[in-house]
Amino acid sequence: MTTTIIAPDFTALDQISRKLQAHGYGVLSPSGVCELAHCEPAALEIIKPGWDDLPVDNFLRDGGRYRRRRHASFIVNGATVTQTPHRPHWQPLEYNALHGGMQRLFEPIAPATINQPVWSPLLQAIGGICSSLKGAQPWYVEAHQFRIDTSNGIGRPTPEGAHRDGVDFVAILLVAREHIKGGESRIFEADSSNGQRFTLMTPWTLLLLDDERVIHESTPIQPTAEDGHRDTLVLTYRSGGFQEQPY
Repeated sequence: MTTTIIAPDFTALDQISRKLQAHGYGVLSPSGVCELAHCEPAALEIIKPGWDDLPVDNFLRDGGRYRRRRHASFIVNGATVTQTPHRPHWQPLEYNALHGGMQRLFEPIAPATINQPVWSPLLQAIGGICSSLKGAQPWYVEAHQFRIDTSNGIGRPTPEGAHRDGVDFVAILLVAREHIKGGESRIFEADSSNGQRFTLMTPWTLLLLDDERVIHESTPIQPTAEDGHRDTLVLTYRSGGFQEQPY
């Protein structure tokens, strides 16, 4: 049985803010991402090796070993991108029923990735889109490198299911997709049953989400050959400060 793969409907860069405002999500093509970050495709490829050195996520409550990740935090204020001291990742249970309420301290993203010339312009440019919708302000950004692998048969990009992240905006950049099937992106309006589904297939495709208006998930992946995996860079943008555990 052949599964139909639905391609995303790409939005032009000059229309992405309008698309987010109207529908709560938008997808930029790889060329649109290069236009956004003012870079050549080769500049994005330089950060790709960083996904080959991710530690196993030891916080998975389903007992899985299919996810590897690193994490770092930044403040994006206009054209300035400042990395903050390394800190745990924390979400309340209302946004992550599986892993909420845990102080999860992941290994930091390597300087060899963060120091690449494309890194700060990419974070800054996405922050500019956020500011175009909610006003110019500092954005508190958490960056997550993910590798979901299929070494044990199935990998789950979102084991918590359809969810919000408790931020203002989420950016999901596909870095690599090797020897897998599945991994369909599903987006639902938070206050209705309306939804969209498509599969990010081409590296450097960027999915942008208004986290206050939509919930999202990615379906499990299965291998089609040895070493099947899906790599993403997930960036969350939050106004007012990082999510912190209340005391």
